[in-house]
Amino acid sequence: MARLLADRPADKLTIGDMARQLGHSHGAVRNAALTLVRRGEADQSGTGQPQFRANAKTAAAAQRAVISPPGTHSPRAQAATTRTTYTAAAAPKQTGPIRRAGGQLYHPRELADLPDVEALNRLRDADVPVLLYGPPGTGKTSLVEAAFPDLLTVAGDGDTTVGDLIGEYTQDDAGAYVFQYGPLVTAMTEGRALLIDDATLISPKVLAALYPAMDGRRQIQVKAHKGETIKAEPGFYVVAGHNPGVHGAVLTEALASRFSVQIQIGTDYDLALALRIDARVVRVARHLAQQVELGELGWAPQLRELLSYQKTEAVLGTKAALANLVGIAPVEDRDAVADAVTKAVGIKRIAPLTLGKQLPASAARQPPGSTGSAHRGRPR
Repeated sequence: MARLLADRPADKLTIGDMARQLGHSHGAVRNAALTLVRRGEADQSGTGQPQFRANAKTAAAAQRAVISPPGTHSPRAQAATTRTTYTAAAAPKQTGPIRRAGGQLYHPRELADLPDVEALNRLRDADVPVLLYGPPGTGKTSLVEAAFPDLLTVAGDGDTTVGDLIGEYTQDDAGAYVFQYGPLVTAMTEGRALLIDDATLISPKVLAALYPAMDGRRQIQVKAHKGETIKAEPGFYVVAGHNPGVHGAVLTEALASRFSVQIQIGTDYDLALALRIDARVVRVARHLAQQVELGELGWAPQLRELLSYQKTEAVLGTKAALANLVGIAPVEDRDAVADAVTKAVGIKRIAPLTLGKQLPASAARQPPGSTGSAHRGRPR
């Protein structure tokens, strides 16, 4: 990367320019370019598509050989040329935990006899868009983040606009108005993966702006910016998330038809046990999930709630964690959840976590678990 910039000191190169010349994925090139900028060994400019240029330190950086750890960069370009030459059974399986960009570990699950992250990468190489659907908290976003380190995300809701996807004019520090490209344009021009989270909460008219990028045209027109045409670079890929039970979520035929593969995501309760979450609570969650499937209940704790339970228990204790689990259930399902938890743990009554009466000042100052005299100095 540094050598390419140093050999062309007068040129400003985009991620796409460099990826084509180096033969690497856009995500890998972007990471390398930003690393050079952070170290002061290259300059970055541009408010939409970033451009990179050599500076006084770039040539020296090109002389240093830097060996990246195995697996640091995804061989996107190579996979695209060889994707039809291997079978699912022949490929190695990545079953161990994967560290996501935020530092959290993701534990792969099985999908079509493959680890889910590997299956998603194969679908990306074949340019087959995927829709993930299931209750909130089952790991849809976590899976996509683990599979695609170069991911950009759009968090969808009823207020999402075309500008949120494609871009819009914003005012810079000098007071001038400049066009700031949105995540869709960035993903297209840099060949990155794009997650449209909660896609079915976004207005169909807004989502229509995405469709030309996903079909055979693989391009969009930015009407707000001089009618500019944006073409998708190799590696550009769209995956979407859908929560069927969320109020206002509508999976239209136009949206569903754009995603050739649709994968149901549920909570892996065996994984919850492997993560050492209280087996009694996992058993309750599994039982409640069965009731949801039968239509007898509307809510059951998913992996997100179970992990939150584990963290709360470590900080506030079992009783408070159980009370919180009951309290986060929807009001209409709370009694059923409380009954199930009560039966599982043998506690007579579990109510939502609630503030109690005010503590005396002397007692409030004592550390948790202290057995000192909290009543000393209190009037009798």
